Amino acid sequence: MPLYHKLGSFPQKRHTQFEKPNGGLYYEQLFGTEGFHGNSSLLYHVHRPTQIKEILNSYSVEPKIAIGKNIKSLLLKGFELKPEDDFLDSRKPMLVNRDCTIGLAAPKQSLRSYFYKNADADEMIFIHKGKGKLRTMMGNISFKYGDYLIIPRGIIYQIDFDTLENRLFYVESFAPFYTPKRYKNQSGQHLEHSPFCERDFILPNELETHDEKGDFLIKIKKEGMIHEIVYATHPFDVVGWDGYNFPYGFSIHNFEPITGRVHQPPPVHQTFETATFVVCSFVPRLYDYHPKAIPAPYNHSNIDSDEVLYYVDGDFMSRNNIEQGHITLHPKGIPHGPAPGAMERSIGQTITHELAVMVDTFRPLMVTEEAMGLDDGQYYKSWVE
Repeated sequence: MPLYHKLGSFPQKRHTQFEKPNGGLYYEQLFGTEGFHGNSSLLYHVHRPTQIKEILNSYSVEPKIAIGKNIKSLLLKGFELKPEDDFLDSRKPMLVNRDCTIGLAAPKQSLRSYFYKNADADEMIFIHKGKGKLRTMMGNISFKYGDYLIIPRGIIYQIDFDTLENRLFYVESFAPFYTPKRYKNQSGQHLEHSPFCERDFILPNELETHDEKGDFLIKIKKEGMIHEIVYATHPFDVVGWDGYNFPYGFSIHNFEPITGRVHQPPPVHQTFETATFVVCSFVPRLYDYHPKAIPAPYNHSNIDSDEVLYYVDGDFMSRNNIEQGHITLHPKGIPHGPAPGAMERSIGQTITHELAVMVDTFRPLMVTEEAMGLDDGQYYKSWVE
């Protein structure tokens, strides 16, 4: 079965009366995905979760596209993105298509003055710099450098940062995130050859239950708009829940690399998948050990996908002049590979300490105006000797 989790109190039988200690009933909510077909959880609220008092404002946050049909390889200098106080204001889309939005954020302050819900997309937030706590209606998750946070669509959350310098790489996906099918058996348990297992997931805990009435602002993202909606009760009023649809974390440092005598293809690094793209984790590992192995990746053609690499830490053997926070885009339609001299340089090396996140999308990515502000302008020529 997929991963099951529970917190707090709930009745033995679903869809039955669950009485409050002082009289009255708790309010049940099915929190599911893909209609009634996908993973779901059952939540029990102190108050009805439907009490909207007012819709204050609605405004567009749709990305502004600079290049709609792109053939150019790009290098974006991510750490040049200027930090901003507000969490949502700091999120800047870099690369987008109809399936996902890939972006960067550098928030300076905790998200506490309002609550946030993405009604369209699951979110994957990778913590490059910073530490703190993700606070949600289904419990809290502490995070630190190297953690992935998977936040299903519809989750109401806030974020507490313990740090002033916070650098995030995020992906919004219009299809749910899963761990790869080939890592699991028919029941959904991770197999022995999987590079991680259920023990590695960071599950929500510390369930906050607020019995409060008042004016609670939730900013809801839907169809490229932010809607500012005032609810009559505190969004974190869940007394208990159980099921299979909930936020969780996973540390990139717990990904166990798969290696071989000769160079292994990128799917051995796969960490998450959706119906429209995959996410891979490149972690410190031993190089290929055939006596004539070439550790550098071979040239390959991006015929069916755009390849995005977010560089986190370490020495990136296959490229020149790559630094922390850089993003490279290798678009479908043209081959790419190691920088000149990297193949020869790699021969005889036995280990790499690189750390990076890769997103391969099955549809082409458009480039935003925000991304062009970070573009080095020369990367597509970097293979010329």
